[in-house]
Amino acid sequence: MTDLLEEITPYLDPVFSRKPRSVTAIDVSQYTSYTDILVIAEAGSHRQVTSLAEHIVTRLKAKNIRVLGTEGIKEGEWALLDYGSLIIHVFESRTRAFYDLEGLWSEAPRLDLSGFDPEEKQQEETL
Repeated sequence: MTDLLEEITPYLDPVFSRKPRSVTAIDVSQYTSYTDILVIAEAGSHRQVTSLAEHIVTRLKAKNIRVLGTEGIKEGEWALLDYGSLIIHVFESRTRAFYDLEGLWSEAPRLDLSGFDPEEKQQEETL
């Protein structure tokens, strides 16, 4: 799982840099063929959903990681960012509770993000 976490770190950096309320990463590779990892980020408002989603797309584009498709960014309740083997969902709190993707994928293993600190990683890279 550590290798998997390293593989998805470029996607997690912009998510964590905007301080979402919570972030969950779920390995669904054994359960579905359309993606391997779901990242679920919770934002506190519609404006924050839009801001966070746009920030992720922009930061990843700067790293030459192109989004395959997006949905819901302007509406601000639920943004979906499709990167192929990884899909990022950015939810407003009530919408996240309503759809409960973590419950839907309750059998799938979670990735441990507790040690993920993008600010610490950036400091190491500048040394």
